[in-house]
Amino acid sequence: MTQAATSPVRVILVGGFLGAGKTTLLRQAGRALAAQGKRVGIVTNDQAQNLVDTELLRREGFGVEEVAGGCFCCRFSDLLGSSKRLLESYKPDVLLCEPVGSCTDLAATVLRPMQQFLKGRLDVAPYSVLVDPQRLKQMLEQGKRSPLSDKVLYIYNKQLEEADLIVLNKVDALPAEAFEALRKRLSDAFPRANVLALSALNEQGLGAWLDAVHMQAPAGQRSIHVNYDVYAEGEAELGWLNAAVRLRAANPVAWKPVALDLLKALKDAFHERSAEVAHVKLSLTAPGHALTGNLTSTSGHPFLMVQGTAEAPSTEALLILNARVQTTPEALREAVEATLETGLPRRLLKEIERLDCFSPSRPVPEHHVPPPEPCNVGAENPCGIIRDIFKPKKKQANA
Repeated sequence: MTQAATSPVRVILVGGFLGAGKTTLLRQAGRALAAQGKRVGIVTNDQAQNLVDTELLRREGFGVEEVAGGCFCCRFSDLLGSSKRLLESYKPDVLLCEPVGSCTDLAATVLRPMQQFLKGRLDVAPYSVLVDPQRLKQMLEQGKRSPLSDKVLYIYNKQLEEADLIVLNKVDALPAEAFEALRKRLSDAFPRANVLALSALNEQGLGAWLDAVHMQAPAGQRSIHVNYDVYAEGEAELGWLNAAVRLRAANPVAWKPVALDLLKALKDAFHERSAEVAHVKLSLTAPGHALTGNLTSTSGHPFLMVQGTAEAPSTEALLILNARVQTTPEALREAVEATLETGLPRRLLKEIERLDCFSPSRPVPEHHVPPPEPCNVGAENPCGIIRDIFKPKKKQANA
């Protein structure tokens, strides 16, 4: 009797700029799929070790692999190895992958190579790019210059250009009229992509997105022109910090106010230095529970979430901090180290176990696979459509 052929594993890549909510979407999608009886594997990605996302997703009980030291495209061999390990040891029904939030050109350097190298083992879903509506609204407001530089916005644009699905997240963050206006603006600017709306945190629209990524539709078919000089310069404008800090106290500490005060202090520190936050994440793990915090812009509000049992004071905790900020690595390190001293209670003994701070190096993909029918979108405009969507339109004079 012949053995039945194994069905390909659905691989869902969720891209998007830093702070868009990719990890939250993957976590909620993983939960929903697990509730359907599916085994979920996840591959996270970062330029360095000590990634908050990996710790958070492992707490959920998923099979998780991490590709560190570079983006998926530059560490494609590691992505391939991680995917194979999960396929062989964890045997997932669905594989979720979250690339670095400052990366683009992923259809050519990740999706199509995965289809090529794992042909028959993976079934690639339409490529989703997540968007934070508050960040988008901030960049679109007339009369205001975006706090992100044109070269960073170039990366943002290119991510949207190659999306099969543009997913406007945090539907509950803006009034319905303002949110719908943003969705129309995206649909008009990127007519080849399907624009969806959801709230990853509250699961609103999650089922519709899962239906969309499970459709048998072309995946990663967008062919975009990427100026790698501009791309590299945009990434280099972002300081990248990953730190692991051991916190100890003589008497038990309630950690939630400590974590929230630290996020607020970091926000103030970056504001004082005119350094725009792309994303700051922290994870604070203590016996019996864990806290996860986010700050997605210098003008935004810190968000904190508690996991596990009800918080009980303890004398020790592990803090993992990830900061992506538009500033130099030296300025980022100085700001974070100073804030760890002044933004945490003096009674805490702080031991920095590891701290990496740098700007990403120039992206050098291992592979670049063109689509079946190249269309070379954006080749005539090295700054993409920044001039069209992120610049105020001139009012026409009355006739």
